[in-house]
Amino acid sequence: MSDRFSWDPAAACWIAAEQPQSAVALADSWLLDQGRTTRLDLHRERFRDGAGELGADSVQVGQAWDGLEAVLPASGRWFPRVDLLSDGQLTLALRPAPAREQSVVAWLMPEPDPRKLPRRKGPELELLGELRAQAREHGAGEAVLSDGEGHLVEGAYSSLLWWEGERLCAVPDDAPALPGITRSLLLEIAAEDGIDVRYALPTPSELAGNEVWLVGSLHGIRAVSEWVGDGLPAGAPVRAPAWQQRLDQLQG
Repeated sequence: MSDRFSWDPAAACWIAAEQPQSAVALADSWLLDQGRTTRLDLHRERFRDGAGELGADSVQVGQAWDGLEAVLPASGRWFPRVDLLSDGQLTLALRPAPAREQSVVAWLMPEPDPRKLPRRKGPELELLGELRAQAREHGAGEAVLSDGEGHLVEGAYSSLLWWEGERLCAVPDDAPALPGITRSLLLEIAAEDGIDVRYALPTPSELAGNEVWLVGSLHGIRAVSEWVGDGLPAGAPVRAPAWQQRLDQLQG
């Protein structure tokens, strides 16, 4: 099986391809586990909206997503990624998914978030990879980014949520952060359960001792087990297992 494809609009199908040379303008990825995924429609919608903002052919984008079923594996654990390249080409990479991580050591990056397009996934993936590499140098698995005023925004590849007592907290919808799919699903679960939600950009000290989650499509909920860079005490992951079960129930 090929692990790279490009969309052929003339044949209306995905064809095996080499590593693309053009820059990534937009990307979206999700976990595919034994042929099942969690709300792929939301990933498609986010990609469609981003592609529309970039002036891409909406019909071609829709056909490409319709054609994914023919090439995505029905077994195994995968982390597929669809890209819209700067030359307008649509590509697909089939990547094996690593084992799920239930917790993560988080590094508080001391410099402000260097991204120029934080709400669009794709054009700065290489930069985010460099930030995560820096986190690994500090013994952490994820870098947590902050704005110029010291407020935390999100992880390099994850959305930030945390608990204050019985209240779930998240950064505002209009924050300079990627509109995360897993984040939105967790907020939907909170609404269904009548849980109070507070929106804010927290300082590191506001998270001290609280249960903090860095969430995304690949791992679901990863509870922060240790903070590196500011000596913050990490809270116990009291709610994370049950909420992860709720996410797993959304797979289809």
